Amino acid sequence: MRTCVGCKRRALIGELLRVVAVAGRVVVDERRRLPGRGAWLHPDPDCLAKAERRRAFPRALRAPGALDTREVREHVEHTATHHEPGTSPGSRGTKEAGRPVMSQP
Repeated sequence: MRTCVGCKRRALIGELLRVVAVAGRVVVDERRRLPGRGAWLHPDPDCLAKAERRRAFPRALRAPGALDTREVREHVEHTATHHEPGTSPGSRGTKEAGRPVMSQP
């Protein structure tokens, strides 16, 4: 379980995006392998807007100054417009730990 920095609700890891600060900008860590402190966010434009409004990224990532969230915004907007209705955008095809679901023969 992790907490979204936007809405402050707890969710399974597979339902959230891990983001990290890299050279003054926030990037999505899709494989959850990038080094450094990470923050968790629902792939929802509303959660992203709340996190930006509350200045949650610099605080959660312990980064000095403002961070550019353009890449995260593009990823979230793309995910929000391309997911299947009735499913959460981050849950399709992943296990709780965020690893792809392996097909069984």
